[in-house]
Amino acid sequence: MNKSRRAFLRNSSLVVAGTMAFKNEVFAAKKGKQIVGIQLYSVRDDMKKDPLATLKQLAAMGYTDVEHADYVDRKFYGYSAKEFRKILDGLGLRMPSGHTVMEPKHWIKEKNDFADSWKETVEDAAMVGQHYVISPWLDESLRKNYDDVLRYMQVFNKSGELCKKSGMKFGYHNHDFEFSQKMNGTTLYDIILKNTDPNLVIQQLDMGNLYNGGATAADIIKKYPGRFESLHVKDEIRSDKGNEKYESTILGKGITNLKDNLHFIKKAGGAKYLIIEQEAYQGISPIESAREDLRIIKSWGY
Repeated sequence: MNKSRRAFLRNSSLVVAGTMAFKNEVFAAKKGKQIVGIQLYSVRDDMKKDPLATLKQLAAMGYTDVEHADYVDRKFYGYSAKEFRKILDGLGLRMPSGHTVMEPKHWIKEKNDFADSWKETVEDAAMVGQHYVISPWLDESLRKNYDDVLRYMQVFNKSGELCKKSGMKFGYHNHDFEFSQKMNGTTLYDIILKNTDPNLVIQQLDMGNLYNGGATAADIIKKYPGRFESLHVKDEIRSDKGNEKYESTILGKGITNLKDNLHFIKKAGGAKYLIIEQEAYQGISPIESAREDLRIIKSWGY
């Protein structure tokens, strides 16, 4: 994940959406047709300029599912949940998940309850028709020591309970630090997986981000089978700019063994949703990158 994306997540109030009519079979990681979608952060500048036109382009390419990265003041890309749901329905698009950072301010320790702003996040998620409310960041203040992380994993579970009331699940999306940072000899990712209830909290595995942390998707899937209902399908190349070792690229053009990892996961029967994300473009426009990414993943049999 590039530096600008990190800053975007740290400083924005984003939200994910869910659905009131979430079918039970979606909750089980199992064999079956996997659904390909796109994280709208991949075309963030286009969405900022003209979200409706951008969504029309994506639908015309053949995308059926999108994942949002913008929810501010109870609006998705400037539209209320009801308005955005109507737009998606009109284009034949679904939004099974989206990203919002669950920040420290969203949990009121003294009341042992969530702030109204987080409850509204879940409410709007259900209204717009989503399945998962996914937080794509764990604030640094919440991971200073082992005990702090353990306590906050209970907040993750409580968020899962809150989402369940509306037929959804809470989810967490990894970066790289979860695999490189250790506490009491245990990686942060292992702490998260071992202390969250899989019936309430899904893990959305970012196949590019974990590479930066020294992990591989296949190894993580083997260690925690059935825990990943959604994947961020992302390839990486070495970066010669910024502070990151790697940056994302067109699927199959990178060094992460992405195709083989995806096929392994497919055979293992996990991950219903494959969400394409590309954050760097090497001179190709984001919208054309989105088109090429979809072409390539379809050529792989998805």
